[in-house]
Amino acid sequence: MDGVEWLGVVAGVLTTIAFVPQVLRTHRTRSASDLSTPMLLLFTTGVGLWLAYGLLIGSNGIILANAATLVLSAYILAMKLRFG
Repeated sequence: MDGVEWLGVVAGVLTTIAFVPQVLRTHRTRSASDLSTPMLLLFTTGVGLWLAYGLLIGSNGIILANAATLVLSAYILAMKLRFG
């Protein structure tokens, strides 16, 4: 992996990890009332499209980061829809 690919992997890891505290808080409190449904829908859709892009160009860094972020953001979205 070259330096550019490593840069992408580090960026992906950091942006993915950034969601973990929100997932834990939402799971613990069973509340997502302070989160915007349109933002979550747009973000989750965007992450899904980034994942598709990564698959199409064969970039492991983009694929791994966005697959993990998609799982986390979809979980938060599901909690928002379930608990408000």
